[in-house]
Amino acid sequence: MSWGFENDPEVQEELDWVEEFVRTEVEPVDHVIEHAWNPRDPVRNALIKPLQQQVREKKLWACHLGPELGGPGYGQLRLALLNEKLGRTHSGPVVFGCQAPDSGNAEILAHYGTDHLKKTYLEPLVEGEIVSCFSMTEPHGGSDPTGFRTTARLKGDEWVINGEKWFSSHALWAEFLIVMAVTEPDAPAHKSMSMFVVPADTPGIERVRDVSVWGHDEPVGSHNYLRYTDVRVPAENILGERGQAFAVAQTRLGGGRIHHAMRTVGLVQSAFEMMKRRAVSRTTKGERLADKQLVQEMIADSWIQLEQFRLLVLRTAWRIDRYNDYRKVRADISAVKAAMPKVLADVAGRAIQVHGSLGISKELPFGKWVMESFHMGLADGATEVHKVNLAQFLLRGTEPDDGLFPPYVVPIRQAEARSRFADVLAAVDDGEHA
Repeated sequence: MSWGFENDPEVQEELDWVEEFVRTEVEPVDHVIEHAWNPRDPVRNALIKPLQQQVREKKLWACHLGPELGGPGYGQLRLALLNEKLGRTHSGPVVFGCQAPDSGNAEILAHYGTDHLKKTYLEPLVEGEIVSCFSMTEPHGGSDPTGFRTTARLKGDEWVINGEKWFSSHALWAEFLIVMAVTEPDAPAHKSMSMFVVPADTPGIERVRDVSVWGHDEPVGSHNYLRYTDVRVPAENILGERGQAFAVAQTRLGGGRIHHAMRTVGLVQSAFEMMKRRAVSRTTKGERLADKQLVQEMIADSWIQLEQFRLLVLRTAWRIDRYNDYRKVRADISAVKAAMPKVLADVAGRAIQVHGSLGISKELPFGKWVMESFHMGLADGATEVHKVNLAQFLLRGTEPDDGLFPPYVVPIRQAEARSRFADVLAAVDDGEHA
């Protein structure tokens, strides 16, 4: 199926409902609850659970999952269009059952978990009854997982895990953690690690620190520094085969980056809308800000960046659906991930400037979004890593030139063209001198 920059009527009707629902029902919740991921907060549950029920009734719950897991099985393009609407809110992904890291962890469990793990953790996770944690990054290594030191050793019928994990988001609320650890120390780096399901109440898990992030005004930091000391889990809690952690991780990262990117599009659109409204409402020196050429430049540049990024993300989602193979779209995904932080930082920064002192105050969210752009530049792989990966892919197969000058300089191209068309040029020349 092709996509011609226009949705089918039933899809557009669905997206229109989502947009109205998010603006009128979900956004107000963001101003009342502390954290949408905390299932132990009675205020959160009282406000979010009824909204989740409305989403279920509209058959829009957990759209990233296939029918066998209780979802409608949307493709990446349709998911991208949905996530664009959710991105303007904190609570939106939770209300629609597609929040990170739970959405990716559910996919991992669905692909690699035993029947027992699926029954114990996947089913309540998909139902939104529990939350989870992806415990991968370490204090001494993030963008290069090959340097991780946390180990898991098989002793009898149990894996024993030792090590430290940094930025294990939502660990304080999670019922289980997916932990990446070295199991094959003598194997090549990308085949040396495995992943495990670790129940959160397993003895030996220590929350060393609850880490807060700039721009996130939460009473307790939700990005946690964890220490694993002789943490024992059953042998069957391994996800996939031994040494398969990198392959398992890709199950969650490819699509997740697209969902995150389209949620960022929604966030940028929100900043852009407020910037335009401020420009036509505020006056200075007898003119609206909208009549100032430098403000007009800010608005034009913001729209161009937003639309360029949005189309790149949608094309990438379309290519994922077309090929059904993330390996064929890795370069596109890297490009999306690398472009995302700058778009948000630039547009939110211009929105601050147009709003003046109000823009830098905590009465508007722009400062938080600028800080969030730095978060985006680090999560799921640093921007620099994705740029390197993209460049390496683009350069692959490009042959070097051996001559003193490259063969595409004008004198060489002219000589080649004159040689190719010598007969025509000679005939024209003879005709002119006849």
